Amino acid sequence: MKITSFNPLIVTKDSAPVIALFEALGFEKRHAKEGIGKNNVTDIRMKDANGFHVDISQGSGEWTMIRMNVDNLEETVKFLESRGFHKARHEAAHDTIDTGSSKINIMVSPSGTIFSVSQHIQ
Repeated sequence: MKITSFNPLIVTKDSAPVIALFEALGFEKRHAKEGIGKNNVTDIRMKDANGFHVDISQGSGEWTMIRMNVDNLEETVKFLESRGFHKARHEAAHDTIDTGSSKINIMVSPSGTIFSVSQHIQ
């Protein structure tokens, strides 16, 4: 398992003010992905001049999690499960989400930390 990126992911019901905040902090929109998962989530990837990233998703709830891109999703899920993580119990995030260009699993640690684990498949 190789981690290829690691950054915050903010899921919110109203993404516009969060995006505006990060733009004021010097972040720029890099790309958007729409129609993710059962709830048709929209994700905006942002980057600042120092190379830091943040993802902001327009969704049905309010969560802050860690986005972790990896080279092998299945291996990473097994690794995390062996350390007590479980797949999210939320119906829209319990199964592997296929966006067409990536596969995603939402994993929750025993202490409640949430990881959005993603592998690009394009």
